[in-house]
Amino acid sequence: MNAVRGFPAFPSQRAGARFATSWWGRAWIQAIEDTSLDQTLLRKGRTYAKAGQVGPITVSPGRIAAVSESEYDTVVHVEQLAAPDWERFLDQVAAKAGHIAALLDGDMPHDLVEDAEDAGVPLLPTVGELEPECSCPDWGHPCKHAAALCYQASWLLDADPFVLLLMRGRGERELIEALQGRDVPAPEEAGTPAAVAFGLGVPPLPGPPPFDVAFAPLGLEPAPGVDVAALEVLAASAADRARELLLTGRLAVLTEYQDRVRLAAAHGLDLGLEAAVQAWRYGGADGLEALESAWTPPKQDLARARTLLRAGWEGEHPPEVEAWRNRWTIGARQLRYGRDGRWYPFTDRDGQWWPAGPPERDPSALVS
Repeated sequence: MNAVRGFPAFPSQRAGARFATSWWGRAWIQAIEDTSLDQTLLRKGRTYAKAGQVGPITVSPGRIAAVSESEYDTVVHVEQLAAPDWERFLDQVAAKAGHIAALLDGDMPHDLVEDAEDAGVPLLPTVGELEPECSCPDWGHPCKHAAALCYQASWLLDADPFVLLLMRGRGERELIEALQGRDVPAPEEAGTPAAVAFGLGVPPLPGPPPFDVAFAPLGLEPAPGVDVAALEVLAASAADRARELLLTGRLAVLTEYQDRVRLAAAHGLDLGLEAAVQAWRYGGADGLEALESAWTPPKQDLARARTLLRAGWEGEHPPEVEAWRNRWTIGARQLRYGRDGRWYPFTDRDGQWWPAGPPERDPSALVS
């Protein structure tokens, strides 16, 4: 049973409009961008998509297609799932009642995708699973028309995850009917025979319960030779670090200087470290490093950032960038690329660059 769905052409979008907002839509865009061999054609594709130059879109098993305003036939082939893959996928959906409800509500649950991948069923496409094809003379892979089609398809995926499942080979109606005729797995029998239980030996202890208890100040009495205020701060700091260890299972190793900044940020201490404290509050140790250290990021990271920055100004002149290593100055704002893969904003204050907000992975979100 094959299904075909048609969608009207998207109108022209405002400057600065974003593509996918859902996590599965962003994964789709990541797949086509990782497949691309030419960033310039991707940029042109984004421009075409936002300008509404794609035309009506048809989605069917294994393909999405459109006819551009230039009357080029554009198709992007998507690898379909085999019949055994669909059986395993339906098992995963039927295992939890909330999965089908989430899909019908326009959501693609993370745990459904992860469970499907564990069962050997990749729902989200990866590099090499999207194969563009276009009648235009451009040899790009993808060309600007195929790239535009993929970018607009991310809007369809945002609105309805069944579009992705249709690309993979089955439509919504077919899947619903298959699920309705599927037997719910019978629950396992309760209890364990005593002989089996005793033969298992001593089981491991369960993990600790969620630890979310606020630290109560010590309230120490003054004593000769004891800085009670400092001792209370150190006790609160130790409690914070213990909570971090219990919640995450790991504890960052800090230098003496980093620990001083952390203490000042957490407890409002005046240690003459205003800029460092502000950087720590926005990004922790990574934010502090962005304030104080310059380094040379990989070229591919900077190239991707430039593409994202340009994409935020489709239809407008992008801002002038004065780039030096990991620091990009744009007018009265500077963006600094951290080793954690995020961009930290800074603003000019009396000739000194001052931390200006939390970091973003998309640099255009900090200057648009």
